[in-house]
Amino acid sequence: MNQERIFQIIRAPHISEKAALMGEGSNQHVFKVSTDARKSEIKEAVEQLFDVKVAKVRTVNVKGKTKRQGARFGKRSDWKKAYVSLEPGQEIDMSAVGG
Repeated sequence: MNQERIFQIIRAPHISEKAALMGEGSNQHVFKVSTDARKSEIKEAVEQLFDVKVAKVRTVNVKGKTKRQGARFGKRSDWKKAYVSLEPGQEIDMSAVGG
């Protein structure tokens, strides 16, 4: 897989309190990924980008919220979230990512 496709698949780390607890406790990391990415592509992209071994990948399609501003309604975009479980002994330093 080429570098360009890797960065199309992995958009950004998803930073939240739940994601931080998962990273510390169960060696899982959460990423915002492309909506057309398959689990096998996500696994390969994470392995190449961070040089780690991935045990499994779970994905969730997140529906965009409907928001309003005054009398107008709008909708945020739908997006996809990937929970990546690493093999025992593997580690991603999230403090060095996205900075």
